[in-house]
Amino acid sequence: MKRSQDLLLAASPTQPKKSKVSPDPQADGEWSRVEKRKAKKARKVKAKHDALVPRFLYVNGEIVKRRDAIHIDDVRDLVLHIVADAPPPNWVKVENARSIQRVVTLLIPGILPSFLCLPPLPTSATANPNMPLAIPLPSESNTPIPFIASTFSHTCPTRAPGDQTRMYSVLGSFFQGPISSEEKRKRTEARLACTSSFSRPRSISRPWPAAERAVGKDPSQYVLTLQEMIENDYPVPSYMADVFEKPSGWVETPRPEHDSILSIPAKRPRVYAVDCEMCMTEDGKELARICVIEYESGIVIYDKLVKPPKPVTDYLTRWSGMTEAHLATATTTLSDVQAYLLTILSPPGGPTSILVGHSLESDLKALRLCHPLCIDTALVYHHPRGRPLKPGLAWLAKKWCHREIQTRGEGGHDPEEDASACVDLLRLKVQNGAGFGEFKTDYESIFDRMSRASGRGGPGSVKSAVVDLGNPTAMHGAKATTSLGCTTDEEVLEQLIQTIPAHEFTFGRFMGLADVLGWVTPKSTTDAPAPPKPFVEPTPEALLAAQTKLNTQLSTLYASLLPRTAVVIFTGHSDPRRMSVLNARKSAFESAIKSGKKAEDIDRSEWWTAANGRELEEEVERAKRGLLFLGIK
Repeated sequence: MKRSQDLLLAASPTQPKKSKVSPDPQADGEWSRVEKRKAKKARKVKAKHDALVPRFLYVNGEIVKRRDAIHIDDVRDLVLHIVADAPPPNWVKVENARSIQRVVTLLIPGILPSFLCLPPLPTSATANPNMPLAIPLPSESNTPIPFIASTFSHTCPTRAPGDQTRMYSVLGSFFQGPISSEEKRKRTEARLACTSSFSRPRSISRPWPAAERAVGKDPSQYVLTLQEMIENDYPVPSYMADVFEKPSGWVETPRPEHDSILSIPAKRPRVYAVDCEMCMTEDGKELARICVIEYESGIVIYDKLVKPPKPVTDYLTRWSGMTEAHLATATTTLSDVQAYLLTILSPPGGPTSILVGHSLESDLKALRLCHPLCIDTALVYHHPRGRPLKPGLAWLAKKWCHREIQTRGEGGHDPEEDASACVDLLRLKVQNGAGFGEFKTDYESIFDRMSRASGRGGPGSVKSAVVDLGNPTAMHGAKATTSLGCTTDEEVLEQLIQTIPAHEFTFGRFMGLADVLGWVTPKSTTDAPAPPKPFVEPTPEALLAAQTKLNTQLSTLYASLLPRTAVVIFTGHSDPRRMSVLNARKSAFESAIKSGKKAEDIDRSEWWTAANGRELEEEVERAKRGLLFLGIK
């Protein structure tokens, strides 16, 4: 198999000159007709196009000037250059980029330099560790992944995003990028136009009185739309859409009476912040405590411990703050809470009230309540690295309210503190306008950028696809033309083979090798901790089986690709386990200190020292290292 970077730009084999005239099939060969000029020109353009062989060439002179290795956003910009007419990168030259028909990008964590028999990174002060490395041929090495060595002549070191003590999301960096200056100008004009004229809220309920609406001080403008509720897995009332079937024990707020544009209530709808804490029973998560705060006054109007219907199996104290002693005296039941909430959410003679919370869908599910008017601070405020990531409440409170919450460490969260933070965040949003708290408004999804590409048939002509494990539709694949969730690498391979021919850009991810290496761990949630995964190195047999399997999958996929398809493979990062362990230790020590403990009260083996800090920084740098492979079939 010919290696991609070894392709040379050469003229196609000599073609016989085409006749300027061709026999007329209707004249039995006796008569000739002159071919149409447009058809002739089109064939010439096609012949010239076919003769131009695309290829990648690393620009070593530019790479050597860099302070560190190629970043993940550099890989993203390369893809956008080919697919969406973005400016060309300076670290790699793409000859005849317009001849590339499709781009297939694969994220495959776990491919280590040692697997390809690559030399260790140079440590000499005179050697640059960021330069592309030549990959030994399979005949010259004993690589367990011969596909890589047969297909790609070089690999280029990469560096994952992050700071000194953390590594950020590789997927987030790849799928989100800065907008162009022209698009930035358009967005700025749109935001100015939006703030200069207050628009009608999007909810079922009508706005507040005109004098107050005129200055845009209406919280109801931030009520989630039906589509936003569906996309974020909210339990939607039956009268809004038939998308959620209420199980036994669920209730829903009665349909608002003022649902006509001609029926504007004289009273403003009340707004209540709610936060719930849960515990675990044999039937799953159950409500353990609820706190409700009235938005206008900031007063707690309801704060109850709730008796679970079944025996508690885990109080989730680290998050809920609940203990056996707390719930021993609880007499309020879930039905009591539901009855109270319905009285304040649908008051007689008044408009339907609005609920505000952080990731409010979780609280509604704990309350087993469907409500039409919801404001979610996890959605109206932005994550600093952009959508679809959601910001944490503690981070929002520190960033915008300038106070720290959830600092009790193992003592768990305080629902009154969390609900109060939601009240303050909504007040700031109302006072400062819709653009307040929106990080990276000058960033966008790569799929938005592709949708504006004009070089491949005009805007909207580029079709994109994401094939990944889990549910990419809810995350990085939300704006792709096609988004397919899979459960295994075998399914990813099958879906990629079926999807690639109909799309100009396709992203896929194989995690089997990383899983065998022990790099994949369950994500922590607010309901239950992710169990620590011990450092267990795979047996040589298990590792070889995973490598062989990946090699077969890549060979099968490559064989199915059409000519002129660019293949971009990157590993993203290296082994993150030691970094994760150190960060967990650092977090536990800091939480203990914030909760009021003195260092003398903490076991010395759990202290966080300056030496630990230096080790963490070194491990972060190691974890950020990755490899990039570029080729064209």
